[in-house]
Amino acid sequence: MAGHSAFKNIMHKKGRKDAARAKMFAKLAREITVAAKSGMPDPDKNPRLRLAVQSARAENMPKDNIERAIKKAIGGDTETYEEIRYEGYAAGGVAVIAEALTDNRNRTGGAVRAVFTKHGGNLAATGSVAHMFQHVGEIRFKPEAGSADAVLEAAIEAGADDAASDETGHVVTCSFDQLGTVAAALEEKLGEPQSVKAVWKPNLTTDVDEDNAQSIMKLIAALEDDDDVQNVFANFEVSEEVLSKLTAA
Repeated sequence: MAGHSAFKNIMHKKGRKDAARAKMFAKLAREITVAAKSGMPDPDKNPRLRLAVQSARAENMPKDNIERAIKKAIGGDTETYEEIRYEGYAAGGVAVIAEALTDNRNRTGGAVRAVFTKHGGNLAATGSVAHMFQHVGEIRFKPEAGSADAVLEAAIEAGADDAASDETGHVVTCSFDQLGTVAAALEEKLGEPQSVKAVWKPNLTTDVDEDNAQSIMKLIAALEDDDDVQNVFANFEVSEEVLSKLTAA
């Protein structure tokens, strides 16, 4: 099982839902504001903003929150955020990528480095692990969106690269550059997606034991808890048995 995605799915179902949701909305709002500030404040004329809004809607972010984030950019009183990608290694040699939007590079860099060190990893130079991943678009749908064949057909027509289905739902992948366009085309056919995001998909994965998996999961959770870190990706695999142990209530 792909350890990182499976771990995230389980953690979303566990406690602190309200706090986690508030933090997620704050991060989505930051991305919307930055996207709106980087170009036209109209999703139809700004691909990055369109993608940010699609992602927010897929997470059931209230319309008022989305509009407020766009208006914040129009007002011109926002902080200047810098996009930074941090790369490093967790326990067991697992590769980790953390994407951040920050108004203070030194603060965020220090915090990220501290998390890696605390949990048995080390921060490396940008570009040191990115070659182990592909930067692609990922659109997820709930099982009721359609049959596997229907989703695959819709994905092909929308210009996606791949579609995979199981009992938990459907995952469509496409090139990073086409994510907004493909997501919009799929929404017309299949309804609103469960999530729309750019992801770093591992080319190869590393199997880890229980001890390393525990350290890696703590590292990922600590990174995701940082207000400046938008997304975290890792390339580890863990058995169902170990995962159930580590995520047990």
